[in-house]
Amino acid sequence: MSVKCPKCQHENPEETAFCGKCGTQLPSIADIEVTETMETPKEELTTGFTFAGRYQIIEELGKGGMGRVYKVHDTKVKEKIALKLIKPEIARDIKTIERFSNELRLARKIRHKNVCGMFDLGEEKRTHYITMEFVPGEDLKSLIRRVGRMDSAVAIKIGKQICDGLSEAHRLGIVHRDLKPSNIMIDREGNVRIMDFGIARSLTSKGITGPGVMIGTPEYMSPEQVEGKEVDQRSDIYSLGVILYEMVTGRVPFEGDTPFTIGVKHKSEMPKNPQELNVRILAELNHLILKCLEKDKKERWQSSQQILTELARIEKDIPTTKKVIPEKKPDTTQTGEAERKNSIAVLPFTNMSADPEQEYFCDGMAEELINALTQVKDLRVVARTSAFSFKGKDTDIEEIGKKLKVDKVLEGSVRKAGNRLRITAQLINVEGGFHLWSERYDRGSG
Repeated sequence: MSVKCPKCQHENPEETAFCGKCGTQLPSIADIEVTETMETPKEELTTGFTFAGRYQIIEELGKGGMGRVYKVHDTKVKEKIALKLIKPEIARDIKTIERFSNELRLARKIRHKNVCGMFDLGEEKRTHYITMEFVPGEDLKSLIRRVGRMDSAVAIKIGKQICDGLSEAHRLGIVHRDLKPSNIMIDREGNVRIMDFGIARSLTSKGITGPGVMIGTPEYMSPEQVEGKEVDQRSDIYSLGVILYEMVTGRVPFEGDTPFTIGVKHKSEMPKNPQELNVRILAELNHLILKCLEKDKKERWQSSQQILTELARIEKDIPTTKKVIPEKKPDTTQTGEAERKNSIAVLPFTNMSADPEQEYFCDGMAEELINALTQVKDLRVVARTSAFSFKGKDTDIEEIGKKLKVDKVLEGSVRKAGNRLRITAQLINVEGGFHLWSERYDRGSG
């Protein structure tokens, strides 16, 4: 086992007392083992836990090559944000962290309605993390999986917003380098946000890759990225072409069993014409996509602004009614008894703890349940604003059901004592006020 110098990061033989490069006294193997045992970060954080004395965990949003992402309540600024924990195998390289810091400093300069705001890079007990704006909604990859091939008008509407965000980043000299549908969020109003600017470049610098660390996403890489050559804004344009292709055909242009085989196809194979997979694609859009996917970057569109202009021109001849992004659930407008069937209101959970900060967590619990239930087919879910209008009021369940026109109400409470968290929830039938279901969840929050 070698010993890394805490000052210059030079690897020294196990028995060495001083660094052979800078002369700094080295810690003993025993010291290193004790420190790592005490400070090794947890692989995941639990709901209700407060990380770094500031970020209260609401829920895990996902995980990937970088690490885990959480929706948290920032108790300092009183807002919900996203927290990304960086995997230890990535964060332990001091040069990687320096690059993260430098790139995030650039990414923070992007202030645009179609770009997710990046906040800061921090460290808590050897766990490095990134904070960023929380964007509610659905990522584009999930939307594609849900609806399959999109109408040209919808793809253009989304593509224009991606181009708008990219144009601002490129104007500032910032290239994304890992543009893909899972890095693009779409909120409930159909607004697009590009995520994770400033991260990919830090990871793709020479010497960063290692065992178990996947850098980039092969399906969306430009030929020059596959070859490890220098990239510029035209690499993002190639990735945008792949995304547009996937939106209108329901599949990526190149697939394979390994990243290598996919990379070879990006370099040497021509993509199948999108219109062969979807005859309804507009001819002008078909041409635009194929031009994005040119192998030689000199033959592609040279700027995202050019693509934005072209998409706007194509869109002019499309009827407005076809430009609506598909909702997760059709909006129900019927009234009366028919409307009450298969309907539910989620009331804000009651804070049973002494800490008033738990109020944000309680509201967050109810919000996430509302969001989850809206994905249930044929279930009408009352909007948050309407359901939360009863917060703090001692209103009879039957009265709430009448006012909100629902047949079921979900309510609950949260109690935190020390590092223990208890969540109680019950589903109540409005007519008669009897319980259909009740459950209690106990877990440690530390």
